[in-house]
Amino acid sequence: MCGIFACHHHPDVQAFKPTALRMAKVLRHRGPDWSGSWISDSTILTHERLCIVGVDSGAQPLVNDDGSLALAVNGEIYNHRILRKNLNADYQFKTHSDCEVVIPLYMEYGLDAPKHLDGMFSFVLYDKKQDRVIAARDPIGVTSFYIGWSSETPGAVYFASELKSLHPVCDKIQAFPPGHVFDSKTGEFTRYFQPKWWDAANVPTTPIDYKVIRKSLEKSVRKRLMAEVPYGVLLSGGLDSSLVASIAQRETLRMQEAARTAQAQGASSDLVGIDDENDLSTVTTFQQLHSFSIGLPGAPDTQAALEVAKFLGTKHHAFTFTVEDGLNALSDVIYHLETYDVTTIRASTPMYLLSRKIKAMGVKMVLSGEGSDEIFGGYLYFHAAPNKEEFHKETVRRVKNLHLADCLRANKSTSAWGLEARVPFLDKEFLETCMGVDPAEKMITKERIEKYILRKAFDTTDEPDVEPYLPDNILWRQKEQFSDGVGYSWIDGLKDQAELQITDEMMKNPKPEWGTDIPDTKEAYWYRLMFDEHFPPTCAGTVERWVPTWSKQTDPSGRAISTHNAKYDNAV
Repeated sequence: MCGIFACHHHPDVQAFKPTALRMAKVLRHRGPDWSGSWISDSTILTHERLCIVGVDSGAQPLVNDDGSLALAVNGEIYNHRILRKNLNADYQFKTHSDCEVVIPLYMEYGLDAPKHLDGMFSFVLYDKKQDRVIAARDPIGVTSFYIGWSSETPGAVYFASELKSLHPVCDKIQAFPPGHVFDSKTGEFTRYFQPKWWDAANVPTTPIDYKVIRKSLEKSVRKRLMAEVPYGVLLSGGLDSSLVASIAQRETLRMQEAARTAQAQGASSDLVGIDDENDLSTVTTFQQLHSFSIGLPGAPDTQAALEVAKFLGTKHHAFTFTVEDGLNALSDVIYHLETYDVTTIRASTPMYLLSRKIKAMGVKMVLSGEGSDEIFGGYLYFHAAPNKEEFHKETVRRVKNLHLADCLRANKSTSAWGLEARVPFLDKEFLETCMGVDPAEKMITKERIEKYILRKAFDTTDEPDVEPYLPDNILWRQKEQFSDGVGYSWIDGLKDQAELQITDEMMKNPKPEWGTDIPDTKEAYWYRLMFDEHFPPTCAGTVERWVPTWSKQTDPSGRAISTHNAKYDNAV
């Protein structure tokens, strides 16, 4: 991930430049490899870069030949090679960066440019001839992005990858809506992402095709191996991360074999993996795919991750942490996450600690399994869905809100250490395929475990010529939410510490500025206090606190759901 800070129509942009550079520096954890800035008229773009593709030539902001267009991007554009081949705009590329393609796309399509991008991204583009800024965010909001305004500079608009570089200069801030483009000419947002599944009232009826689901996810993982730096996979031992790891390992082995063949034939192996479908770009891999997990000693997920890694043949790194390690990191975690949502903080803390370990090993990109539970109704509370219409409605709602929850966690927990997380389950094509399936196929019954259709898609029992993707006991393992799977004493430790920090009297007297957003547990109250230490009240409007639907529980832990398998109740 990279970091962006930008301002358009500032009344004195030259005087504002030192402040803009300070705001960009606040984001340097996201992009430790290089810093860049660009000024013209009343607009400034700044960029903190993490080099993944176009390492030698992709410094930003990117500017066209006559200086009339300037661009700052955070993200990865997986279809950039095909776009380059098919563009009609008269444009000379200056770099190998996947992001540069946004400039000629704007020249050719204007506000419709984001429709053509396949990837995760946030960008700000300045058109000097029109004195116009357009900004956009990827369809689901995998990359974090915010927009703000200041009463001290009326008419100016600010953009940033994180809240922490906006709130010092803005008194009004909102999350930039995913799948939208903003035009400074009108000051309005337009939704460019318009999939068939967006309107939850239109319940799909497409019958299940397991092989289509399998091929779609395989293609999605393949795209996300586009990199020129060492990469790995986050492997919790749950279904989603295990499937991603399995596919990535197969693809890594395929590329290694292709490289050996190319070398034996005297050809260059540099472009192994590139094909007409643009599934991959130049790839540099470890000789062996590395996988990473973290948990308290003896945690349920750690043991499962070790089993998966052994089955797949990855070089696995199983890290442990203590409850005290997690508690010590909480304030920093909340600073980086920019939320006080209980579920997000619980799950993000181990991921934050793991990301630091991974970055120390020289890895800059990892694949992760976020999004599957939202698409397939994998959370255990989906057992209580009354019918397929409500089941589908809830999956749509959860996918639309991913930018406030799991995407936020994956992006900011890793970016805190200059690590990039890519999420294959949130590929546009994969979403279109799986959100279009008749939700009756996804519902949880006595005969069907959660995410049954995803498990079945990768069950090769009836395909003797296909190597198994995962051991059966992993493929059919019950859902563990990450904050539970790292070890049950993690959540218990958080609750115990909150009891020590927050008194009953404090619970009765919440801060007046919290309005109606009152924490309902001591743990939630504690997190809100830590959030307030870092951020002013203007930032609270970007936070959503999550609780399960169809349930009266106040604790969002999967373990608190009554359908959680009894065999886990005596776990760590």
